Amino acid sequence: MKNLAPFIVMIAILIAVSVMIVVITNYNLKKKILNKEHLDDKMFVILNNLTGFNSEMLKWGIILLFGGTGLIVLEFLPHDENTPLPYGVMTVFVALGFLTYYFMMKNQKK
Repeated sequence: MKNLAPFIVMIAILIAVSVMIVVITNYNLKKKILNKEHLDDKMFVILNNLTGFNSEMLKWGIILLFGGTGLIVLEFLPHDENTPLPYGVMTVFVALGFLTYYFMMKNQKK
C-alpha cells in the first residue's frame, strides 16, 4: 500500500491540472461567445452544455473527498498486509461519496 501512494498522488495532480485547464478554457469560450454581436441557436446550445460542468466538478469533488477520507481512515486502521480490508474500506467510502452526491442532486431537483 505504501508503494501505491506516489502513484495516487501523481494521478491526483494530473486530475487537478486537467480540471483547471478545462475550467479556464470553458471560461474563455463563454467569454468569446458572449462578446459576439450575433448569437444563434448553436451558440446557446454550447453555452448550456458548458454550464453543466459545475455539477460534474461537484460530483468528482465529493467522490475524491470521500476517497481521501477513506485513505486517512486506512492509515489509522490496523490490518495485515495480505488482507482485503483496504479495498473494502475504500469501496465503502467511494460508494458513500456517490450516494452523497446522488442525494444532494435529488434534493436539489425538488
